[in-house]
Amino acid sequence: MVRNPLTAGERHRGLVLGRLLQQARGERSAAAVAFEAGISLDTLRKIERGAIATPAFFTVAALARVLELDLTALAEALAEAEPTATRVA
Repeated sequence: MVRNPLTAGERHRGLVLGRLLQQARGERSAAAVAFEAGISLDTLRKIERGAIATPAFFTVAALARVLELDLTALAEALAEAEPTATRVA
C-alpha cells in the first residue's frame, strides 16, 4: 500500500502534538509513559519529535489517558495550532 505524502499542515500538527505530549510528560521518563500506554519507547520518541506525524487514534488516546490529558482539549489545541490556510470549514 502506498501512502500519500503528508501535507505541510499534517507535518506541523504532528510537531505540535509531539510538543504537547512531551510537555504533559514533564519529568516522567519516556520509558515509563510508553510502558503505561502500551507502546514502544521508540514510538513515543518518534511521536514526540514529530517523526510520526499522524499516529493512530488509539495510540494518542492511550497516551492521553496515561498523561491525564483530555482528548477534546488536545484536539482543540491542535486545531488552534493549525495554519489557517489548511483548515477545513
